[in-house]
Amino acid sequence: MPVTQGVPMKTLHACAFAVLSLASVAVIAHGDEDPAKPRRHDDGKVEATAFGQEGRPGQVVRTIQVNMADNMRFTPSDVTVRKGETIRFVVHNSGQVLHEMVLGTTDSIAQHAALMKRFPKMEHDDANMAHVKPSQTGDIVWQFTQPGEFQFACLQPGHFEAGMVGKVIVK
Repeated sequence: MPVTQGVPMKTLHACAFAVLSLASVAVIAHGDEDPAKPRRHDDGKVEATAFGQEGRPGQVVRTIQVNMADNMRFTPSDVTVRKGETIRFVVHNSGQVLHEMVLGTTDSIAQHAALMKRFPKMEHDDANMAHVKPSQTGDIVWQFTQPGEFQFACLQPGHFEAGMVGKVIVK
């Protein structure tokens, strides 16, 4: 049996296979989720953040329509909500390329954008985001539990840098 640096080749192959298998699960194209498939709410998986938490669909008090376009803008670009409100954002992509809406603090959005620059194909599907293919619609149900000024942004490569950012003011 061939040996490399004192390690049998069979062991090296098994280790390489394990690493590649895990990597293939963890690194799938960002935004490949099916936007038509609604997110299922699970109270046991709700995590509080500095800007709120995933909302219960049955507790939505208001729906806000948001359009995303290839001019790298959201319409509306600013929204105001009340502390405690559960909002359904219905996010439509009127463009020809994939867009997304990610809710967060200014810092968390900037950190996420930097991470996406380093790992543009990173897969994630958190409650505070909607990945929307061209001509499709997605949604986010979010409860704003803290007052303050927060952001939403598209973190597809180059979109955030082009100014695809909006503001949520929670009173």
